[in-house]
Amino acid sequence: MLSYRHGFHAGSWADVHKHAALSLLLARLRSKAKPFCVVDVFAGDGIYDLTAPEALKTREFEDGIAKLWQRKDAPAGLAPYLGVVRGFNPTGRLAKYPGSPAFIRAALRDTDRLVLAELHPTAHAHLTRWAAGDKRIAVHKRDGFEFLGAAVPPAIRRGMVLIDPSYEVKSEYESVSRALEKALLRWKEGIYVVWYPILPQRRHEKLLAALAKLKPLISEIAPQKAPARGLQGAGLAIFNPPFGFARELQTARDYIVTVLF
Repeated sequence: MLSYRHGFHAGSWADVHKHAALSLLLARLRSKAKPFCVVDVFAGDGIYDLTAPEALKTREFEDGIAKLWQRKDAPAGLAPYLGVVRGFNPTGRLAKYPGSPAFIRAALRDTDRLVLAELHPTAHAHLTRWAAGDKRIAVHKRDGFEFLGAAVPPAIRRGMVLIDPSYEVKSEYESVSRALEKALLRWKEGIYVVWYPILPQRRHEKLLAALAKLKPLISEIAPQKAPARGLQGAGLAIFNPPFGFARELQTARDYIVTVLF
């Protein structure tokens, strides 16, 4: 199914949580001189226009990044995340929100690499234009689960994988666990980040049960007044996190919950 377009949800509270964690991990990878590679297998668009009809239809960014991006009391762990968002909005008006590829690109050095996969034709076209001319970035029009098997291990054996499907199809929960287990066998030293939605049907619980033997770090976020239908929360399952990362993420997550909810 190729109907999902993230432009309707860009900058939401779920995005804030996910991208804050991603930015923290990227900062850790940058902290050492050795090059790194990031593989994002459901990349979406490189950047989102918050003034576009899709974003204005749902206005989810108003309950997410809009409440956070100009605050001065954020913990140090949110500095990498907020710095990128502010960089895309230099006039002080919130008009752009970076997708995962843009957060990763902002962290790349000349020796680092970013490998992207996106099957949706519109998103792939946007992504290709956005990455054009950057030799550090490779863009592929392929299914994320299929592509993951071909993309790991990358030539640069230090880095991270982001697995962030839409979960519009119920079978994607099982596909995530199968793809992740296979990828870990091929690239066991990589950091893996899996995003998942928390919906009334609670399908994520079966996913977490399947992943439990791999002992992931779990971080979840949910509004205090969750809707009866639709997205009630969101989580991250992180494998091979750096030492001390769990504490940094918890501090950032707690601050986000305090500000947004």
